[in-house]
Formats: sequence, structure tokens, C-alpha cells
Amino acid sequence: MALNEIGNAASNGIAILVAGGIVYEIVAANCSSPQTTELNADKRAPTLMKWVHLGLGQAAIFIGVAAAFDPSHRGAIIAGGLLAGVLMYGLYNHAKAAGLASSLPGTEQYA
Repeated sequence: MALNEIGNAASNGIAILVAGGIVYEIVAANCSSPQTTELNADKRAPTLMKWVHLGLGQAAIFIGVAAAFDPSHRGAIIAGGLLAGVLMYGLYNHAKAAGLASSLPGTEQYA
């Protein structure tokens, strides 16, 4: 394997990590956490999930821009972004379902 090929493979790994990391960061910036979603789903599931959707939309824009600016790593950028987006969406969907199925009280007080 040529040294150039090894360098490209390493760069793709970094691009996947960076793309995945930006999705996690953007979703986290728009949401409390899957735990908060689960604990308070009975009162706020639609609002919490709205912010998950908005965060994923913003993340998709960033991933698209990164892929456009770096065509040599486009596949890795998109793969990392998609993987992180699917995983985060799955976490929040599970948290919502678990919270709605739970009979335990939430952590928030309402007047």
C-alpha cells in the first residue's frame, strides 16, 4: 500500500469523526438530553422532539457544506454525519417512547 493511500484512509477516518462530532454537537446545542426527554416526555415530548428535528436539520446543512468544500472527503463526511444523525435520532426516539410509557413523575414542576 502506497504512503499516499494510507494518508487518505487516515484523513477519511478523521473526516468521519469530525462529521459525526458536529452532528452530536449541533443536536446537543438544540436539546437538553435524551434523559431529559425521557423524564419529561409526558408533558413536553412534542417540543423536545421539535428541537431534535431542528438540530438534525442544522446538522445536515453543516454536513452538506463540509462535503461541498471538501470533495476528496465527501463520502466520509456524509457517512459520519449520517451515522451520527441516525444514532442521535434513535436515542431521542427511544427516550420519548420510554418516557411516554413510564408512570414515574417528571423532573419539572408546572404551576
